[in-house]
Parts: sequence; C-alpha cells; structure tokens
Amino acid sequence: MRTQSRRASRSLMVVAAAGTLITPLAACSGAGGSGSSGGPSVNVLMVNNPQMVELQKLTADNFTKDTGIEVNFTVLPENDVRDKISQDFANQAGQYDVATLSNYEIPIYAGNGWLHDLDSYVAGDPAFDQDDVLPSMTQALTGEDGKLYGEPFYGESSFLMYRKDVFENAGLTMPDKPTWKEVAALAAEVDGAESGMKGICLRGLPGWGEVMAPLTTVVNTFGGTWFDKDWKARLDSEEFKEATQFYVDLVREHGEAGAAQAGYAECLNNMTQGKTAMWYDATAGAGSLEASDSPVKGKIGYVPAPVEKTENAGWLYTWAWGIQKASENAENAWKFISWASGKDYERLVGESIGWANVPAGKRASTYDIPQYREQAAAFADVTRDAIAEARPEDPGVQPRPAPGIQFVGIPEFTDLGTKVSQEISSAIAGRQSVDSALSKAQKLAEAVGKKYQ
Repeated sequence: MRTQSRRASRSLMVVAAAGTLITPLAACSGAGGSGSSGGPSVNVLMVNNPQMVELQKLTADNFTKDTGIEVNFTVLPENDVRDKISQDFANQAGQYDVATLSNYEIPIYAGNGWLHDLDSYVAGDPAFDQDDVLPSMTQALTGEDGKLYGEPFYGESSFLMYRKDVFENAGLTMPDKPTWKEVAALAAEVDGAESGMKGICLRGLPGWGEVMAPLTTVVNTFGGTWFDKDWKARLDSEEFKEATQFYVDLVREHGEAGAAQAGYAECLNNMTQGKTAMWYDATAGAGSLEASDSPVKGKIGYVPAPVEKTENAGWLYTWAWGIQKASENAENAWKFISWASGKDYERLVGESIGWANVPAGKRASTYDIPQYREQAAAFADVTRDAIAEARPEDPGVQPRPAPGIQFVGIPEFTDLGTKVSQEISSAIAGRQSVDSALSKAQKLAEAVGKKYQ
C-alpha cells in the first residue's frame, strides 16, 4: 500500500539517512573510464559470495576478450560492501560504475536519484530478453516511478530442506506444504535421530539480514507485522509475540548448538555435515547441498516455506546490478550487466563450472535447460514456484505501509532491524525473555513509525 505521503516521507528520510551515515569520499568521477591497457573499463563493487567470485574468474577470458572492456572488481564481505556502496552512491562520487544491490536497496536508491534507470538500455538490447526475467524479480527492481533500476544476477526465496533418509528411517512423512506447527512436531521426532543430529537449524545470529529474515516470514504467516498501514508499530501484538516465542522455543529446544551465533553459513555447514535433520532458509542453499562434493547430495528433500495463516510464506531476494547515476561509463556498464545477467552467462557457468552452480532464480528459460534440470531436479521447481508466489507488496494478513517480506522497505530498517535482532538473539541465548526483547523492540519501532505518520 504505497501512498503519496509515504513516498514523500521516504524520499526525505533517505536524504536524512544518507547525510548521517556516510563520510565524504574524494570525487572520482569517471574512474572507470580506461583500464590498465588504456582501453575502456568499468569499475564493479560486489559482494564476495561464491557465485560472484566465480563471475570474477570468468570475466577476463570471456566478457573482456569479446568486448575489449576491462572490468576492475572490488570484492568485499556483505556488511562491508553495503557500507562502501552507500558511501559512494550517496555521495555520487562515481568511483564505481556498477554495484551489487538487493531488492531492498534498489527502490530506495532509485527514489533518491542515485541510479540510472535501465529502460533505454533494455529497449536497445533485445538479445537480453527482459521478458524472460521472472516477473517478481522485475517488479522488485522497479522504482515507484515505474522505471527499471536493476537486473538480477540471481534470485532466491526460502524453503524447508530436510533429510529424506532420516525421515524414512524414523517412519515420518514430510507434508507437501507443511505448517510451522507440523514442523515443530517433526523437529522433536528427529532430534537425536543420528548421533549429534539436531531437529532443525534456524538462524539466530544478530543482523537484519540474518535472524530477522526467517523470523519475519514466520511473523507474517502467524498474522503479525512490523507496522500496520498507518505506521503504528506492532511488535508487541499477540501475533508478533506468538510467532517470536514459537521461533525462539523451537530453536532452543530442537535447534543447533550455539544458535544465537548461527547464521546462514553455520546452518549450511550443519546441514552439509549431517548435524541437523531440517533447515529453513534461502533456496540458494540447495546448490551447495547438491554439489558434486557434498556429503548429503541426493539425500535432501525440499518443500515450500511453512505456513500458518497465509497461503505462502517464502521471502523474495535478489543480488542485482545497479548503475550509479554519476557514472560516465553507463553504456559499458550496461554491456557488463547484460552479459553477467544474460542467458549466455548461465550456460557458460553450467558448461565450465557445473550446472548446479548456475546463478538461477531470475530467468524462466533457465528451468527449460535440460542439463540444469537434471542437476537441479531436486530443488529447481520448488525454487521457481517459491519465487513466483512471493508477494512483497502483500506478504501477510493485513495491509502494509511499505513493501518487503523479510524486511520493511524503508531506509531505517537496516538500523532498526539490526537493533531488534540483537534483542531476539539475546532471547535465543536465554539472556532475556521474548516479552522483554519485544518490549524493547516495540519502542525502537515506534520511534521509526512516528517519522512516517
């Protein structure tokens, strides 16, 4: 539910947030103009996840060889790259032409005038085939002005992963579309099914993109919300409390050891090493579980995100490419994006690295590639359906004032979500009650909500 007053408020808040969070950078406009060889180049700032690192390795022998455009990569961990991107793009320093941005940042950055819209580039590049990009991805990367500001490198939702062999040995059946209450009962049944195995792994690590991502999807389907349509904070509502208490109890009773410090990486490691029977998290994890060297390859089943009061509960997320407005190399920047998010790049990865490594979740045609379907048979359709069914504009049971499934699409959420996550993680660690955590969290949210009322 996007109102005119909300748009105006958000634009002002982005400016205010940028003014307080960034430090000046030396002006570097046009820094990506020429490479070490004197030819054209682009500067790319990106997150250091495995698929991006693979992209970096493939660029020189493929994109640069074909186009003559040298790509200068700066690759950083997620928290660091977000900080550096916000500094450069907010100042419009122009040091980086392209950056990896998510569907959380892109609408905000676009609204503040920090990004090139991509419509003219898409129109002039029919081979890119924008219609092949999944509609939910295109929508998530579109600004409030209706223009496109990002292209997805890969997309994901969330689903439940479970050990089929452990369930079979225990005489248990995973429902095709489980509820969270069913998942909790199953977690109790398989807890200890094998030596050192816990029933489920759920993120507990502080961070708006760590524990708050899966927990917020649970809140949505339990009937809760961070804010109602009038920007009144609702973290002290019965629905939000019930969902949070359920999540905390489940991970404390049947979850991984050291849950308060476990994030995506730790849960992936636990699932790969046979230390957990179930894992609710990003669909992107399936590629690692089904990799050729994975000890659990072929042993994992995949079902949609558990629900309670909603039809669907999976989140929607993408690492996407955005072009800085200040870039003087926008044409070459688009050529890089068109290659990195294009069909040919997916085939390059499949043929040179492995089809399970393809950065999928963004194009419909990916799911028609026979080699990909063979390698990703266990999770491809469940992933595609989860992405298609995600509803970032309407993820719960009540109208929302801002889009987002596992986040609230406002600039303040990075700080608010992180602070609330610290309280939740403390409850998971047993240092305070859920009521105490949410009492503090409610006050934090009220302060943010008042700015928009």
